[in-house]
Amino acid sequence: MRRPLLTALLVAGSLAVLAGWQLLSDGSSQPPAGGRVVRVIDGDTIVVDAGHGPQTVRLLGIDTPETVHPEKPVQCYGPEASAFAKRLLTGRAVELRYDRERVDVYGRWLAYVYLAGPPRVFVNARIVEQGFARTLSIAPNLAHRDQLAALERRAALAGTGLWQACT
Repeated sequence: MRRPLLTALLVAGSLAVLAGWQLLSDGSSQPPAGGRVVRVIDGDTIVVDAGHGPQTVRLLGIDTPETVHPEKPVQCYGPEASAFAKRLLTGRAVELRYDRERVDVYGRWLAYVYLAGPPRVFVNARIVEQGFARTLSIAPNLAHRDQLAALERRAALAGTGLWQACT
């Protein structure tokens, strides 16, 4: 009785691992290092084509106000955050840098995004610095937590962006 259960658990675990790997568009175990932004969904979610078809990327360490969430209304400063991300990113070549987790439960890549430059711009930081996002640090993806938190404090103290508009 135990052997069939153990076998079933091993098979199920193997299938789960394989399904997780298939979330990557080209079937590899590593997401791409970059691509071109083909669409901005909202201030913290973009669509990147790395040559294997478009994939959704969630920017790590930040949270912009909602504009397209199916269960939430448009939030204060959400349209401004989305417009900023669209101006900054649409059609641009980007580098994608990953932290500990590379894909979330929705199949989105989780990345720190850089404009390929020159100049090379850390997009996640720029969005926080300009007051379009709050920080959102979720373990184990904490590589830039301190940097982003410092930028958030600066923006809040200066009353930049959402810190002025959404009091």
